[in-house]
Amino acid sequence: MMTTITLPAIAKLNLFLHITGRRADGYHNLQSIFQMLDYGDKLTFTRTDSTELRLRCNQNELEDQDNLVLKAARLLQQQSQTSLGADIYLHKKLPLGGGLGGGSSDAASTLLALNQLWNLQLSTAQLAEIGLQLGADVPVFVHGRTAFAEGVGEQLSPIELPERWYLVATPDCHVSTAEIFQHPALPRNTTPLRYEEVLTAEWRNDCQPLVEQLYPNVALTLQWLLEYAPSRMTGTGASVFAGFSDRMQAEKALSTMPAFCRGFVARGVSESPVLTALANVSSQGAASAAP
Repeated sequence: MMTTITLPAIAKLNLFLHITGRRADGYHNLQSIFQMLDYGDKLTFTRTDSTELRLRCNQNELEDQDNLVLKAARLLQQQSQTSLGADIYLHKKLPLGGGLGGGSSDAASTLLALNQLWNLQLSTAQLAEIGLQLGADVPVFVHGRTAFAEGVGEQLSPIELPERWYLVATPDCHVSTAEIFQHPALPRNTTPLRYEEVLTAEWRNDCQPLVEQLYPNVALTLQWLLEYAPSRMTGTGASVFAGFSDRMQAEKALSTMPAFCRGFVARGVSESPVLTALANVSSQGAASAAP
């Protein structure tokens, strides 16, 4: 039986983010396209025979009990009642608080990896249901496909998009998602789109004007990027992005990035590299189990 698994934990972009209403429980109904990228963090899991869960990270400040990686592992332990544990190493590349879904993606890869490592045999749907308890963005990473999202982000319909290269830039500020969604100035009444009209509709991020007002560096980053291509904020920020038809154009724009930003170029993909990595793990496990 395999004792170590390494999986990527990729970034996503909200190609648009429309807020269509506020629910009685305080959460917001939204519509978005979650675009998967071929860039992100990396996690290595080693199975242990005790229930202890240990996390190490290349950024020491993330080695705490509130990290979504440990929360996901603990929740999976509880739900499955397994007696196994894991040593986990997180190599963090994605910025915190950027709207790229890094924490949710780390949690999803944790669920997928430990399901294999602990031989729990839970379905993708079951893992997504567990993931939803950790955050609204976790299920899309568990399913691992670019998708049109509704509800709080958990109602997912796969969608095919033309291949694009994306420049993602993150200014040196941390945007609080809770602050933005609780702010009285946030618009909450965008008319919902039907699935069949999503690709022809005008897209925007309903959070963007408020974030630009509260965080001037986000506005400045967008002003710079708009010189190269139509640009928009992802999630509640602070990261912004622009799409290009080829990598060279995106890299050229990246070379002029302002000093107060960090950034990267990545390819938009329909299927997450996590699914490919999992399939490879499964085939290796099957080969090693063969007589």
